[in-house]
Amino acid sequence: MTASLLHTPEGVRDIYGMERVRKLAVEDRISSVFRLYGYEDIATPTFEYFDIFNKERGSVTSQEMFKFFDRDNNTLVLRPDMTPAIARCVGKYFSDQDRPVRLCYRERTFTNNTSYQGRLKEVTQTGVELIGDDTSEADGEVIAMVIDSLQKAGLKEFQVEVGQVEFFRGLTEEAGMDRETCELLRERIENKNYFGVEELVSNRTMDDTLKELFLRLPELFGSLKQIQKIKSMVTNRRSLAAIERLEKVQEILEVYGLAEYVSYDLGMLSKYQYYTGVIFKAYTYGTGEYIVNGGRYDKLLEQFGKDTPAVGFAIVIDRLMMAMDRQKVKVDIGRKPQAVLYGPGARDEAIKTACRLRSQGIKTVLMAVPEKMDQEVCRAWAAEQGFYQATVVDPTCDGRMI
Repeated sequence: MTASLLHTPEGVRDIYGMERVRKLAVEDRISSVFRLYGYEDIATPTFEYFDIFNKERGSVTSQEMFKFFDRDNNTLVLRPDMTPAIARCVGKYFSDQDRPVRLCYRERTFTNNTSYQGRLKEVTQTGVELIGDDTSEADGEVIAMVIDSLQKAGLKEFQVEVGQVEFFRGLTEEAGMDRETCELLRERIENKNYFGVEELVSNRTMDDTLKELFLRLPELFGSLKQIQKIKSMVTNRRSLAAIERLEKVQEILEVYGLAEYVSYDLGMLSKYQYYTGVIFKAYTYGTGEYIVNGGRYDKLLEQFGKDTPAVGFAIVIDRLMMAMDRQKVKVDIGRKPQAVLYGPGARDEAIKTACRLRSQGIKTVLMAVPEKMDQEVCRAWAAEQGFYQATVVDPTCDGRMI
C-alpha cells in the first residue's frame, strides 16, 4: 500500500531538482521575450465550464477532456487549451477596448489522451494572444516572437512551418463540398495521404484544374516560391487572398531578419475549428511532435461577445525541454547557492552573515554542521553538494568568518 502511494497517475509526472531549475529558467527566458514585445501577463482558472471548450471553440474532443461536476451539477473541465479561456477573459474584461490587447501566459493544460500514445496528459504551455489586430503585420509579429523565443531558450536548429487554412476553404467552397467531405479531405491532406486524396477527389465532378490543385495540396510545401508556382492555377478570390497574405507575412519576416527560419505548407490544415487564416507550427529534432502551435482566429471572440480578430501561439514547454535535452542544449541557470556553515555556538553570527549575503542578492543556504567537522572538511562537503562556495562561521574566532 505504501509503495502504491508513491506513484503518479498515468500521463503525469514529478519534476524536481535540476530538471525543474532548468525548466523554470527556460520559461523565464521566453517570458522575457514576451514582455520585450509589450505583452502583459494573464492567468485563467485551472478549470472552467465545459461550454467554454465545446466543439466550435475548443481544440480537443469532449472525450479528451477531464470532466467533473460542481455541487450545482454544472459540468466543469480542466482546461485543455488556453486560447478559448483567454478569449472568454477578453470578452469579459476588455469588451469596450478599441486598441489591440497583448496578453501572455504561463499555464498548465490537461488532455485526457489515450495512454498508448505515450503523451503527457498535463503539460506546461506559455504563449501569447494579440487581440484586435487583423493585419499581416500582426501575423508577422507573433511568428517573429516564436523565433525569438526559441532562440532565447537556446535552440539553434528549428523550423517554423506556416500554412493558410483559407486557401483550402476557398477550394472546397469552389468545389461545392459539404462539411463532412471537407473534414475527410482535410485529414487525408494533412496526413499526406496522396492516394486517399486522389480517391476522394476523383469521385467528384469538378474542373480539372481544381482537381489538380487538391491532388497537389499534400506536396505544396517548401519556400514561398514553391507556393507561388500554383498561383496562376487558382481562380477563386478566397484562395488567392490566402496566398497574398503569406506573401505579405514573408515580406515582414524579411524585415525582422528572420525569414530563414520559415517555410510554407499549404497542406497544413489544422483540426482546430476556430482558426481562420494564417496558421503555423514549429519543429526541431529530438521530439516527434511540434513544439509550437498557433494561428489566426478572427471569429472566436465573437462567441464571447466581442467581434474582433486575434492571432496567437502556444509553446509546449515539456516538448521543448525534451528536444533541448536530446540536443544537449545547455541552460544557464545562474550562480548556484552559497553555503553558510556554522558549528555550535556560532548560530547567531551565521544568521547575520546569511542575511547580509541575501540582502546583496546572493542565494544563500544556512546549515548547521557537526562539531567535529573542521573548516576544510566543511568546504569539501559543500563543494560535493554543488554549492558555489562555502563560508564557515567559527565561534573560536569571535564570530569572524573563516
